[in-house]
Amino acid sequence: MTTYDFAPLFRTAIGFDRLARLADNAASTQDASSYPPYNIEKTGDETYRLTMAVAGFRPEELDLVVKDNTLVVSGRVLPDAPKHEVLYRGIAGRAFERRFVLADHIVVDGADLQHGLLHVGLKRVVPEALKPRRIAIGGAEPTRIADVPQVAQAA
Repeated sequence: MTTYDFAPLFRTAIGFDRLARLADNAASTQDASSYPPYNIEKTGDETYRLTMAVAGFRPEELDLVVKDNTLVVSGRVLPDAPKHEVLYRGIAGRAFERRFVLADHIVVDGADLQHGLLHVGLKRVVPEALKPRRIAIGGAEPTRIADVPQVAQAA
């Protein structure tokens, strides 16, 4: 496993401790299970869609929680589901938990379950205070030479 030393960065930068946590989390999730499979798509300039294959799960068995810029998608099979004798299990119905780190100002726009695929809409919402704005430069109108009074020359 590769480790990164962020100490030189922290000597001159303030507020980048989240970067170290993000790098550590990314390194630790490489060993995690690949279940359930998912896609992340960019659907517009500021919109994204997360699609997870959750075949066999009902909407009430899925849970989406956003906390501290982390989206947690989890699935638990409820015990009241009808039990059948399964001769071959090719569709996994086991519990899972997937974590996704969200960039600043990314919010969950909605979620939908269709045909065994969970679609989670995400969009970037930048607050007005953080958007670039043009500052008008104030001041008097420029003075033209013809408007400046002439000083009488002494003879």
